[in-house]
Amino acid sequence: MQPGNQFGEFLRARRELLTPEDVGLPATGRRRIQGLRREEAALVSGISPEDYLRLEQGVEQNPTDDVLDALTRALKLDDDAAASLRDLARPALIERDSRPIAPDEAPEGLAGLIDAWPHQVAWIEGRLTEVLSANPLARALSPRFTPGTNLMRSVFLDPASRELYPQWDRMLVATVARLRTLIGPDIDDPALTQLVGELSVRSGEFRALWGAAELPAEVDSITRITHPQVGALELETERLAIGSPGGSDTRSLVILHARPGSESETALRRLAAIASGTSPAEAQRILPAPVPIESKRRLP
Repeated sequence: MQPGNQFGEFLRARRELLTPEDVGLPATGRRRIQGLRREEAALVSGISPEDYLRLEQGVEQNPTDDVLDALTRALKLDDDAAASLRDLARPALIERDSRPIAPDEAPEGLAGLIDAWPHQVAWIEGRLTEVLSANPLARALSPRFTPGTNLMRSVFLDPASRELYPQWDRMLVATVARLRTLIGPDIDDPALTQLVGELSVRSGEFRALWGAAELPAEVDSITRITHPQVGALELETERLAIGSPGGSDTRSLVILHARPGSESETALRRLAAIASGTSPAEAQRILPAPVPIESKRRLP
């Protein structure tokens, strides 16, 4: 397969999701490979095995619209996946025809403001879920909040995300739903095409969620995190749009904060102390867990 052959990788990933029965072919007993064979994909597409092989290997890089339509039908692609297939087939055309989109940047004043927040986790997020700026407490909470990180790639491709989020499956759904909301109808953005194409190839979970007709609405305002130094955290989540209502600015300010008097508030303060140079043991000593209200009532 040619280096950088995202179109061929996408074809392979999609045929591996199907069985012969899915495309109307008879079952052949026990199989040693996952999904359809190349020859089977070629057969249901109406393409010769040699031509299909050239497409998947990246030798043929200019498939016709008729071929793309045939692949779309044969591989059972929904509208989003079919759009990704066409975009990956014509990267040069996309680059010429798309308006250049300036990279997102964090507003300097707002970035300075959140840096001064000692006990709230905060970061500024771009339209494709890239971290543009993050305050010290966010970076102490997880390396995934380091500026330059794409949160979509992180949650689907970084195994450490499973350790960070005890409700990882729900986080996957919420992340994809949020990306759909952020991009709106602007599906021709080359950066979006590249991101979706990469994740479709590398993550089965992403393929399934991105291709779903509907996703549950994001209603949970609590972010649950397990931190290796301060333990379990339950944090209120606020997501605020940057820019004027109805404008084209799709950046967001994300804030995680703990309820006053809660164990999570103490844990966040402990994490802030550790981030400023205090040892974990000393932070535990000077910031013990709060005594529950019911326990206080029983004290003499």
